[in-house]
Amino acid sequence: MRVGVVDLGTNSTRLLIADVAAGKVGEVARSVEITRLGESVDDGRKLVPAAMTRVRRCLDAYRETLDTFAVERTLAIGTSALRDAENGDQFLAEVEQEYGFTTRLVNGEEEADLTYRGVLSDRRLSDDTLVVDIGGGSTELTLGGNAGPVFSRSLQLGCVRLTERFLASDPPTTGELERSAAYVREELPALEPIDAVGVSGTITTVAALDLELAAYDPARVHGHRVALTAVAHQLDRLAVLTTVERTRIPTMEPGRAPVIVAGALILREVMTAYRLEVIEASERDLLHGAALAAAAG
Repeated sequence: MRVGVVDLGTNSTRLLIADVAAGKVGEVARSVEITRLGESVDDGRKLVPAAMTRVRRCLDAYRETLDTFAVERTLAIGTSALRDAENGDQFLAEVEQEYGFTTRLVNGEEEADLTYRGVLSDRRLSDDTLVVDIGGGSTELTLGGNAGPVFSRSLQLGCVRLTERFLASDPPTTGELERSAAYVREELPALEPIDAVGVSGTITTVAALDLELAAYDPARVHGHRVALTAVAHQLDRLAVLTTVERTRIPTMEPGRAPVIVAGALILREVMTAYRLEVIEASERDLLHGAALAAAAG
């Protein structure tokens, strides 16, 4: 079955078109646009009109793409920003009515489970592998192996949320970075993973920077193992640059430049807390798990 998945994320709106058969997800097309749906949600608890307009413009283009590829069923997933916003349910209902998508607002544990299924869609995991998903509004930590998760937690830690709460300066001050790191450390649960896989734009961007790519290449990023020392190096490099200066870095999406420091900081603190010397970047994530769910009806 050919399915479409739209991820209405806090920082980005993503599209996956895939052919799903026998539990396998074959990518047909994939797109991402930084839309910042979660702008000011952490403070005001509401989706702001400008953010909803940006998402609708993106969905207009995605609707045309879905029609072009003759998708049979489309599932739109709402995550952290829509969970937190008082008008999140209303906006999701409007999306369903206006675009004809099936919509689903997932809680943190469901988001983590779908992401875990996505990671497993093209690989096997050793026992005690930690899947790390750093989003705009939340970070999901899921521990398990091929048999499935044994632990899952959604934390109110995301690159947009952390930026809005702590990193007011451009570039951020040493004090802002230290307060951010302390906050992240306090929120992390006690875990003892042996290996780790990371998904999301933060981790794939850090992987691309570590590879020193001239242009983003998903095939090279997928499976790349990033050392903790490399994560710390990239964080130090990015934290002294202004947002404008970060946009000039090859492979850096302009819309990710304002929040990449917070994302890399979360990644460093997660790896440090759990004594992870390396983390493997995965291009398979929530989109692929949601594609399996869409095909199952």
